[in-house]
Amino acid sequence: MVSKQARPPLRHATVERKTLETRIRVEVTLDGPPSAQLSLGIPFLEHMLEQVARHGALALQIDADGDLAVDAHHTVEDIGITLGQAISQCLGDRAGIRRYGSALVPLDEALSRVVIDFSGRPGLVYEVPFSRARIGDFDVDLIREFFGGFVNHAAATLHIDNLRGDNSHHQAETVFKAFGRALLEAISPDAAALGVPSTKGSL
Repeated sequence: MVSKQARPPLRHATVERKTLETRIRVEVTLDGPPSAQLSLGIPFLEHMLEQVARHGALALQIDADGDLAVDAHHTVEDIGITLGQAISQCLGDRAGIRRYGSALVPLDEALSRVVIDFSGRPGLVYEVPFSRARIGDFDVDLIREFFGGFVNHAAATLHIDNLRGDNSHHQAETVFKAFGRALLEAISPDAAALGVPSTKGSL
């Protein structure tokens, strides 16, 4: 009788964040089929995170209840924080992953590059010269706040560059798609890895 090889356990995490301004719940699985169940109260951000789930091959569920009557700032930043915490929990000590990921993604006239390193050190370099300040009623400044929250709590270094683009929706969408694809590469198992991918022995 041939024994079936045991599948590795799914990398899964659920994180909740509750403040006087927001209540966020994020559930993420890195190794399941991609899906997105999003209830954020911010349609544009939902659209962007659907891109991350699809291109990052994540099963992603986020429920957010924030003080949107005041501003979307707290909700967007706290979603980034909570997603970063969930990804970090999924990766554990980060042994066996590629650690680095990069992607170039076009959409019509727009082109963005995202490079990520799950280094254990948070850092964000963000160069996205949006063609206008709002996409519908969404303030594009909040995209930086989302990624700032993410890197600080995922302990990752992230470089985001929009290389060209005239349409702000296209610019944003290439950023989020490239982020998803870079994320997928970085968190993928590395068959050649021997433990934690660092000469220091830890990240």
